[in-house]
Amino acid sequence: MKTDRKKTQKVLSELKRLYPNPHHYLRFENPFQLLVATILSAQCTDEKVNAVTPGLFQRYPRPEDFAHEELESIEEAVRPTGFFRNKAKAIKGACTEIVERFDGTVPDTIEELTSLPGIARKSANAILQHGFSKVEGIVVDTHVIRVAWRLGWTSNKDPVKIERDLMALFDRHDWKWIPFYLKNHGRTVCKAPTPACEECVISILCPSALIEPAVRKRSVMKKTPAPRGRSPRSKKKSR
Repeated sequence: MKTDRKKTQKVLSELKRLYPNPHHYLRFENPFQLLVATILSAQCTDEKVNAVTPGLFQRYPRPEDFAHEELESIEEAVRPTGFFRNKAKAIKGACTEIVERFDGTVPDTIEELTSLPGIARKSANAILQHGFSKVEGIVVDTHVIRVAWRLGWTSNKDPVKIERDLMALFDRHDWKWIPFYLKNHGRTVCKAPTPACEECVISILCPSALIEPAVRKRSVMKKTPAPRGRSPRSKKKSR
C-alpha cells in the first residue's frame, strides 16, 4: 500500500491542533502501578480503572503483595473492572514472575515484558513509553486500528502489521503520542460503526470520507420502512 507521506503529516498536524496536551489516561505513580492498571484496562473504561486502582494500590503497594495474596482476594478487589478472574490471574502471575525472575522490579525491555502473563506487545509498548520513557514502537488499540485504516495509513487489520506500517510512516519522535491523537479522534468523531464525516475537519484529507457517506445513505435506505398500503404486487390493474 502506497501512502502519501506529505498528506499524513498534514493530518497528524491537524490532529495535534485538535487534541493538544497529550497524556496517558490511566493514573499511576510508577511502572508497577502502570502494569497492573494496563492489565485491568482490557475491555474496561479508563475511568473505571482509575476508580479502582487507588484502593487497590493502597492494599497491594508492591508486586510481592499480589504475588503472595490468595487469587480469590485479588478477584474480589478487581471485580468492578470486568473479566475479573482472568485479570486477577494475570496480575498475580505477572507479579510472581516479577518477584521471582526480576527481583521485584518491573523489567524495561519489550522482550521481558511480553514474557509476563497478561502482557502482550500493545501493553508492553505502553508500559515502556509511559513507565520508562522508552519508545520502541506504537501502541495499537481498537481506535488506532479503525482510524488508521480509514485514513489510509494502513491496509492491514492485524495489530502487529499496523504497528509496522505506522512506524515506517512516521518519525520516531511521534510514535509515543500517535495513539493519543487517534484515540481521541476515534472517540469524538471517527466512531464505530459510523464516523461523523460531515463534522470532521480532516475529511478532505481522508480517503474513507469520500466513500462512507454513500455507504451510510445505502444503509439508511435499507432500513427505511416501506410506505403503508398495498404493495405493488397486490395493486389491481386499472380497467
